[in-house]
Amino acid sequence: MEPIEKLIPHRPPFLFVDEIIAESDDTLTTRRRVRPDEDFFKGHYPGNPIMPGVLICESVFQSGCVFLSKQLAAKGEDLHGYTPVLTRITEVKFKNPVKPGDELIIDVKLKDRLGRFMFLTVDFGVALVPTSGNGSGPPHAAPDAQ
Repeated sequence: MEPIEKLIPHRPPFLFVDEIIAESDDTLTTRRRVRPDEDFFKGHYPGNPIMPGVLICESVFQSGCVFLSKQLAAKGEDLHGYTPVLTRITEVKFKNPVKPGDELIIDVKLKDRLGRFMFLTVDFGVALVPTSGNGSGPPHAAPDAQ
């Protein structure tokens, strides 16, 4: 598979997609490994680091850019002539915090296209990876259901 840097203009330290793990004509799945040494964990929140929601959204957006880049390439076009700009986010809900060592798995599918505006359906999941010396402290007990 192509390196992400060949597909989208984003670069470290603001690249939040590690790899493409599956693709078909109309879908793409990416992975983002959330590393314990990420700079944002130093201040968000010390002793209980959580990935900022805006950066989770950025991972989703960048996955969409990867998908669109591949869609354009299939039609003989090139994303390099454009700067992908986020135009809308709807109904974003964060059900679980993303912690150091977690993995984001992001599925992208084209929903609609209107000229240069493309609307995507995006599902993403979080894989919970056991904590092991990543600075997140002891695991927290889940609250009792009432």
